[in-house]
Amino acid sequence: MTQDPHLDPETDLSVTPDPTAYQWRWRDIILGLQMLFVAFGALVLVPILTGLDPNVALFTAGVGTLVFQLVTGGKVPVFLASSFAFIAPIQLGVEQYGLPQTLSGLMAAGGLYLVLSLLIFWRGPGFLLRLLPPIVTGPVIMVIGLSLAPIAVNMASQGGDRYTETMALGVSGASLLATMITALFARGWLHLVPILVGIVTGYLVALPLGMVDFSPLAEAPWVAMPQFTFPVVHGPAILFIVPVAIAPAIEHFGDILAIGAVAKKEYFRDPGVHRTLLGDGIATSLAAFFGGPPNTTYSEVTGAVALTKSFNPAIMTWAALCSVLLAFVGKLGAFLSTIPTPVMGGIVVILFGTIVVIGINTLAQSGQDLLKSRNVVIMAVILVLGVGGLAVKTGNFGLEGIGLSAVLGVVLNLLIPEGNGE
Repeated sequence: MTQDPHLDPETDLSVTPDPTAYQWRWRDIILGLQMLFVAFGALVLVPILTGLDPNVALFTAGVGTLVFQLVTGGKVPVFLASSFAFIAPIQLGVEQYGLPQTLSGLMAAGGLYLVLSLLIFWRGPGFLLRLLPPIVTGPVIMVIGLSLAPIAVNMASQGGDRYTETMALGVSGASLLATMITALFARGWLHLVPILVGIVTGYLVALPLGMVDFSPLAEAPWVAMPQFTFPVVHGPAILFIVPVAIAPAIEHFGDILAIGAVAKKEYFRDPGVHRTLLGDGIATSLAAFFGGPPNTTYSEVTGAVALTKSFNPAIMTWAALCSVLLAFVGKLGAFLSTIPTPVMGGIVVILFGTIVVIGINTLAQSGQDLLKSRNVVIMAVILVLGVGGLAVKTGNFGLEGIGLSAVLGVVLNLLIPEGNGE
């Protein structure tokens, strides 16, 4: 039977609309808000940890998601927001070079995504997987997480102006326990927001202890422009940060495969992983241009899509628009700044550890013999030099820590022939 093109799929029962097709409907605003709520805890956590403006992160997450949808033709139901892979590089970069200079490195990291997307378009995704196999990307991801371990411990245990070390440990322990219990035992939508539950719990414990300073909230206006910061081109910062983008670029493959499995669509082929990576790269560079953290596709939102069966990509458009609007609420950023450091300390113990576990899982799923001499050499060099923070500097040129270990891993993988050390 030929379908009448004038029939409305929403009112005519003889028409079965594709649930994964882009459908702009006002009724989906609530679903969009729900997706933003799921992403919110992790979205604002990265700027809080790195000293960036959470309102800018909200703005760049929304704009980045809209740009991603434009590049991919509105076919993929994902939400882009703050990437955890760049926490350590941002912190170290700001300390050594300054924020505007570090932002130039983050913009260049997005540029690396563009180069990789062109290579994939030219040679196919298999080429990139051969250049950056799990034996390289797994240890690099582990280095990122392990580099953050001292930061997590300090946040969870150090005292401050308004609290002692004992109080800090109590509050961080409460937020850690709440996050663990929610992640392990919660059901339904609550299972998707363990970070938010941990923050709320830690905050409530900190309140009666006098650890919360409300003065920033009282002084902040309701409507305010986010504190945009623009990059200043700086060679050493670019060389320091760009190699870090190798690991999240590979992770992007897994994210696209995951949402494809959930929606039962081959997004790897249509719109194509080269276009999704291009969208991610443009979103990352755009975020850095305004002073926000790099963007990445959020797996917790993918989980929410699976739970709610909300495959319509337009729902992410609503989430993005809501994120942009919230960026101009001055009270929101001020409230987030009142969260005591130990509250976040308890949560990042799990989050930073999770990064390490993702790296381990990358290696485990590769199916390779990790004790083969070739693999041992590559992994050992990446892990020890990366976690140890080795730096190589000549004049204005410099590579160190995560970036240096990533570059060495790629070089060793290319130079050591397969079969060596059998």
